[in-house]
Amino acid sequence: MLAKVHPDGVTLLKKAGEVEVALNLSEAEIMEKIPGCDAVIVRSKPKITKGVIDAGKTLTVIGRAGVGLDNIDVAYAESKKITVVNTPDASTESVAEHVFALLLSKARDIPRADHALREGKWIKKELRGTELKGKTLGVIGFGKIGSRLGEIAIAFGMNVLAYDVIDVSERAKEVGAEVTTMERVLEESDFITLHVPLLPSTCNLISEQEIRKMKSNAVLINTARGGVIDETALFGALTKKRIQACLDVFETEPPTESPLLTAENCVLTPHIAGSTEEAQRRAGIQIARKVIEALQ
Repeated sequence: MLAKVHPDGVTLLKKAGEVEVALNLSEAEIMEKIPGCDAVIVRSKPKITKGVIDAGKTLTVIGRAGVGLDNIDVAYAESKKITVVNTPDASTESVAEHVFALLLSKARDIPRADHALREGKWIKKELRGTELKGKTLGVIGFGKIGSRLGEIAIAFGMNVLAYDVIDVSERAKEVGAEVTTMERVLEESDFITLHVPLLPSTCNLISEQEIRKMKSNAVLINTARGGVIDETALFGALTKKRIQACLDVFETEPPTESPLLTAENCVLTPHIAGSTEEAQRRAGIQIARKVIEALQ
């Protein structure tokens, strides 16, 4: 294992075979370590490149304890007859709840209120928030997490607009959401949340052109991947107070030199949407079971 996995998952793996945990390795170190391994497990890091795959002469399975596969060269792995498995269900509830935590914190300006009070400032008159009831949530990517968000939003009395590149009409009907175009999601939503993988087709999915279509003061929320938003365009819009944002992911992590750290109308968290005890346990157990099954 090249990343930490919940102990319950490790226990399952150890019952099935020999397990070695090796953390914080460079690509060269991984290439030295991987010959002779039947399976390798990662999280969002490290990258499993062509070089790593070629070095894994006996590699049969690559496991990703999580959802996104952008750190794995899936096409090359599959061309080598190597099975790639992940755990797309493990963090659904945790990520959906974190999105709403961000959404609520921005709607009521809770981070700003907290910081001001700690600094001895009583800015009550500046902190007029907004109710969620009757507002519109736009969900770009109406899969497991996106549709779960739709359910939560409906419970809050919100209207939900859903956009996806695949047909999600049946799921949207179950949730009570309306399937529409991405353009309408951008133009009519008070809050917009992104739930798409990072692919060439989704890189900078939200850039200056898309931001210009959004409502003035709309809130853009991203817990997917940093690269789906053009951060330069976003920072410009935040500086002009054109829109607001809540970000859990960034193009470069940690974003130590990002100008977004200076944007006052942006709530930031350090890629923790899926970081709950429950989600991590599910991911560990699910990836262990999938890797074991693939090896049998």
